[in-house]
Amino acid sequence: MNSSSNNRKLEGKVAIVSGSGRGIGREIALKLASDGARVVINDLDAEPAAQTVSDIVAAGGSAIACAGSVTDNGFADRFVGTAVESYGGLDIIVNNAGYTWDNVVQKMSDEQWEAMLAVHLTAPFRILRAASGFIRDAARREADEGIEVFRKVVNISSTSGVYGNAGQANYAAAKAGINGLTKAMAKEWGRYKVTVNSVAFGLIKTRLTEADASAGASIDIEGRQIKVGVNPQILKNAEAMIPLGRGGTPQEAAGAVYMFCIPESNYVSGQVLVCGGGRP
Repeated sequence: MNSSSNNRKLEGKVAIVSGSGRGIGREIALKLASDGARVVINDLDAEPAAQTVSDIVAAGGSAIACAGSVTDNGFADRFVGTAVESYGGLDIIVNNAGYTWDNVVQKMSDEQWEAMLAVHLTAPFRILRAASGFIRDAARREADEGIEVFRKVVNISSTSGVYGNAGQANYAAAKAGINGLTKAMAKEWGRYKVTVNSVAFGLIKTRLTEADASAGASIDIEGRQIKVGVNPQILKNAEAMIPLGRGGTPQEAAGAVYMFCIPESNYVSGQVLVCGGGRP
């Protein structure tokens, strides 16, 4: 992260990345920081958030933590406020936090359905709403001063939200919803020079997909034990159907998000980019 600041496209920018203590979110934060952005790191748990901050700082970047659940009342204001109060602005919003809680529809509880909508759709909506005042005021001030500043929103979707996926009615609906929110916000915020896009990930190898489902792997989400992982044979079959022949890495996933954050994408908005190795 100590490369020449003259070559860094995000120098001076301020970014918030939800769910950036681990996995894809962590790699997004590291990527943005390596290119000059100051980043607010969020995770449900304080420890991984602090670790990502420490790694960015050790590499010569700038980051601070804002731990907590994106679904908590008041979180969105705290998240946005951390960026504005600590770094004096906000230029990039990446709505990444989330998890899956799968079941076929006849066995899916209301709790499962509502949990997915809350984390994947309501939480991003609240974060964008919380940022709206700052963005509006900043855009008006910059227009009065005759300067052009582009801001970026990248919402994380999934191929499940684009094409559907059996056993994921809740997750697919929420991820389809984030694509709708993306397109609506691109129209609302275009006048403020904000581009709003989403990246729909296919199979990306993270702790959630690499775990062996048959071994009973689970994660703790606010006291609930959520089963994670994929049957190894199903994973192998899925990879065989990907034209590039494998699942993606978190670093590659971060690269797709990064493309929407740099100046080269200033005229791209309202789009859903599938990052899936060529598999529809």
